[in-house]
Amino acid sequence: MLIQFFSLSSLIVYLLPFSFLTHPATSATESFVYGGCSQLKYNPGTPYESNVNSVLTSLVNSASISNFNNFKISLPGSTQSDIVYGLFQCRGDMSNSDCRNCVARAVSQLGTLCVGTSGGALQLEGCFIKYDNTSFLGVEDKAVVLKKCGPSIGYDTDALTRHDAVLAYLTAGGQYFRVGGSGKVQGMAQCVQDLSLSECQDCLSEATGLLKSECGSSAWGDMYLAKCYTRYSESGSTSKSDSNDNEVEKTLAIIVGLVAAVAVLIVFLSALSKMMDRKGRK
Repeated sequence: MLIQFFSLSSLIVYLLPFSFLTHPATSATESFVYGGCSQLKYNPGTPYESNVNSVLTSLVNSASISNFNNFKISLPGSTQSDIVYGLFQCRGDMSNSDCRNCVARAVSQLGTLCVGTSGGALQLEGCFIKYDNTSFLGVEDKAVVLKKCGPSIGYDTDALTRHDAVLAYLTAGGQYFRVGGSGKVQGMAQCVQDLSLSECQDCLSEATGLLKSECGSSAWGDMYLAKCYTRYSESGSTSKSDSNDNEVEKTLAIIVGLVAAVAVLIVFLSALSKMMDRKGRK
């Protein structure tokens, strides 16, 4: 039984799940970008839980043969309020095997991040998954869910011109997945394919406009809306996700070093204590 209703898009909280810290991604396409959960909970052992599990399993299985699919699951014994909607979207240049691996990892991380919640969404570098108890399929949603800007490049006229050219190209395209570049500046844009092409165009125009206004003078920038994203970077620049990965590795190395130092100190103090005891008995 569902307890109360909240809109997932208004309650997404962006977190780095512990599973990402302890189990680094096996490829760049499986790196964590963002994730969020609705505050609505479901009771264990209910038809809704079965439908959630069925949706997530369907996402992984379908990713073996397609880079996008959506589902509406209502298993026998379910009521109207138990229906679960879900979808996945892989990056347009990924193979079926890479798509499946990415979706499987996303499902695993979402299971850790959103335990027992009626809705959740998670974006990895190479794929996006979402499920909820309210249908979002085919619904255009231009809410900003994540914005990241790199360091300023100042008044580098050539770079700024190339940024504008790449973003204009990404916006003018006519596909769900678009890539382009100008010199050392590379860009990528994608919509979730439950949108029509005109809705996709509208979403990308919004994302690109926001990205240009917010990060136009940055070395790189990411703008994720609920149903599309636009990104650009300069070769040689370090994205924030890369920086975060490095910081995680440094932090873990420091922790390991401290634990080892404490262990050595404990052994030394124990040996010293035993030596003092022996001297005292003499």
